[in-house]
Amino acid sequence: MDEVQAPIVPVIGAIIRSVPGTISLGQGVVHYGPPQAAIDAVGRALTVASTHEYQDGAGLPALIDRLAIKLRVENGIDVDNGVRVMVTAGANMAFMHAVLAITAPGDEIILNVPFYFNHEMAIQMADCTAVCVATDDRYQPRLDALRAAITDRTRAIVTVTPNNPSGAVFSEDALREINTLCRARGLYHIADEVYEYFTYGSARHVSSGGFAGAAPHTIAMYSLSKAYGFAGWRIGYMTYPEHLAAAMAKVQDTILVCPPVASQVAAIAALDVGRAYCEPHVRELASIRDIVFSQLSALAPLASVPAADGAFYALLKVDTDQDPMAIAERLIREHKVAVIPGPAFGMTDGCYFRVAYGALQKETVAEGIGRLVEGLRQILS
Repeated sequence: MDEVQAPIVPVIGAIIRSVPGTISLGQGVVHYGPPQAAIDAVGRALTVASTHEYQDGAGLPALIDRLAIKLRVENGIDVDNGVRVMVTAGANMAFMHAVLAITAPGDEIILNVPFYFNHEMAIQMADCTAVCVATDDRYQPRLDALRAAITDRTRAIVTVTPNNPSGAVFSEDALREINTLCRARGLYHIADEVYEYFTYGSARHVSSGGFAGAAPHTIAMYSLSKAYGFAGWRIGYMTYPEHLAAAMAKVQDTILVCPPVASQVAAIAALDVGRAYCEPHVRELASIRDIVFSQLSALAPLASVPAADGAFYALLKVDTDQDPMAIAERLIREHKVAVIPGPAFGMTDGCYFRVAYGALQKETVAEGIGRLVEGLRQILS
């Protein structure tokens, strides 16, 4: 455990708390809350005795049924065709479940860089090795590099799209190629699709689990935290091959027993409201995204940021040899704006920062980006 990186968001959060008035462009959350229907459903559930009792380990049957409809209609995944669904306490737990179910100590899992830091942490906690493979200059996967990274100990390739931390949306061709590679080499394709609803312009999310022949080797993870403003309710879910059912049941029972019942009741109500709930918020985020990229472009040539068509992140590369963590701390203490340094995401070949713009209103984001731009100019001068 000593070798696992400290979770960077709480580390940055502790510094933020010491500097009142700091605008955080750090944590990846949305600024809106759950649908009213979900809140009302929980209120009613609190008077029902079964809400306070243990329930089915995989999730409430009513929620599993509702998720099956969503997965079939929106993701092209047929849960009656060799695929199981399990409700988890967030997608982080789903990833931990997957790692424990498919690996033995010493195995390897391939991560595209930049990666989501909790994925690397989970792999290390399972006494496995994260094999990091660089993406291209637009943060798209490189199939040849992934193929070259496979060894006899490789168990899976992980994709995160729309991507945290870069905001890149992986192309359908790239995802198909990775899924086909995994099938051919006897690997699992672990697909993190938490930000599936957050795409902009002509970009569209494609679910790897929906490809023909994907069911026996694809594990996909989803969450209500972002789309439905549910971060604190801790509700995610995953799909996985039928042959992993026994292993998954062991992990779930040991770590969680069963998903929180009140949160599941809220999830059913939210899914009944559906994707239409988050679509106005995504349109608002699109306008905020325009402000972010417009202001960040003013940093050229001191910094650059590739276009990002998904999630609510920008990955800023700064032209300096200074330590990213030292700069991040100076930005908070001297300029009252917080971002997340790139090494947490495996970006160690330069100075990078993840800029998150989902948690704040448009005016606050504009102020925060303004502080970031001015702060970097002063620090780098």
